[in-house]
Amino acid sequence: MTTGMIGRKVGMMRLYDGSGRSRGVTVIELGPNFVTQLRTPERDGYTAVQMGFPGRRKRINRPQRGHLRKAGLDMRPAALTKLQEFRVDDLSAFSVGQELRCDRFEAGTFVDVTATSKGKGFAGGVKRHHFAGGPKTHGQSDRHRAPGSIGSGTTPGRVFKGLRMAGHMGAVTSTVLNLLVVAVDPSRNLIFVEGSVPGARTGTVTVQGARRPALKSYSPPVIPAAAVEAELAAAEAAEEAAEAEAEAEATDTNETPEAVEATSDAQSEA
Repeated sequence: MTTGMIGRKVGMMRLYDGSGRSRGVTVIELGPNFVTQLRTPERDGYTAVQMGFPGRRKRINRPQRGHLRKAGLDMRPAALTKLQEFRVDDLSAFSVGQELRCDRFEAGTFVDVTATSKGKGFAGGVKRHHFAGGPKTHGQSDRHRAPGSIGSGTTPGRVFKGLRMAGHMGAVTSTVLNLLVVAVDPSRNLIFVEGSVPGARTGTVTVQGARRPALKSYSPPVIPAAAVEAELAAAEAAEEAAEAEAEAEATDTNETPEAVEATSDAQSEA
């Protein structure tokens, strides 16, 4: 089993698990991913699987197109612009061009999610480091959001490294550890993880299996849309079976369904 997949953040919502507990979850469209290359110890010195996913960019350059052509994935409608490698112990379960879906993760397990946070631009100390600011009264006119003193005078005569000051905020790639997989919807390639994930909606994220063991007793929620789709599929299958049975009966009596219907109409009129 692979240790990770590439996905896209959809948004946040709330779900009730099987025990009735309300959980705030982040919805991630996880896949489908396609295996674009296999890293082997003989050629590369390590074992890994390279996967592709349609990222934010719409086009790829010629070297990337040639790389995907080797895997037979260059003619896909959505170009695989996001490529990433995941270390694995065994490559026997993977092949170039293979499609991987979100059902590789199970509800009740924990995952680590890596994403890039929203960029805030140049921010002051109050916004960036939650400084309290200066006094609002007693003659202060321009100290409301000032950082205050940044050091002493003659001694030490300098500003220490790492001092919290104004500067660029956000747009940092970070990893959130041990997020519970609340539910999995394979029909729509969605997983629901408890808690927040860095970044804006439609942002690219990486989901990997966490070291934390899975919950021993966990009851996942029932996805309403998936349940409705299953009921509709069952109803359509039953309807098709009934139509096939009616056609078989008409064939046995050497009558077409139209003739049977016309005969029944004539009998009803009589």
